[in-house]
Amino acid sequence: MPSSSPRPMTRRGLFSVATVAGLAVVTGCSNKDNSDLSDQANSADGKGYISGDGSVTEFSKAKRGEPVSFEGKLFGGESLTGDQLRGKPSVLNFWYAGCAPCRAEAPHLQKLSQEFGDKVNFYGINLRDEQGTAEAFERNFGIAYPSVEDRAGGVLMALSQYVPAQAVPTTLVLDSQGRVAARVLGQIDESTVRSLVQDQIDGKDASHPSKGS
Repeated sequence: MPSSSPRPMTRRGLFSVATVAGLAVVTGCSNKDNSDLSDQANSADGKGYISGDGSVTEFSKAKRGEPVSFEGKLFGGESLTGDQLRGKPSVLNFWYAGCAPCRAEAPHLQKLSQEFGDKVNFYGINLRDEQGTAEAFERNFGIAYPSVEDRAGGVLMALSQYVPAQAVPTTLVLDSQGRVAARVLGQIDESTVRSLVQDQIDGKDASHPSKGS
């Protein structure tokens, strides 16, 4: 079950780093993880989301794929493409208002977006909500960065190599070339994401030895 508050871990301590050794691993942490996700997705519990465990996957520079490619429309009406994210690191958070771990992590994402300011692009990718619902959520949690309206699933489909279907929330950290440098599957830990983003600002490679999740 997703926790109601950030997991008390540090990047140097308790989060896991998955092996990245080709396309098969890029698409998920392990066969067992993917099976667990499928079991949750097919269950009849009605919760509407898969409860990720907050696990972190870092992709070394040599193992990153191509820059992300997608096109979506923000709730404000402006278009957003993958090309627009290049030139500085980016954070993409997949969410919707009825998702309990999304609500729990929202203040932490807003805090990080304020801390990094114009050094980092922050965008939400909203998978289910109409504009009024999404904007009410943003007002409630003080979210100042914009979100893409993706009920049709175009952005999710374009990034499905990294974001498991129905695994909400999922957060991607992109490098300045627009390539996925890290992924958090489930509710974020603020200090972990801060470190992941700072590494991209500093141009550092993944600092952990690869190991299976």
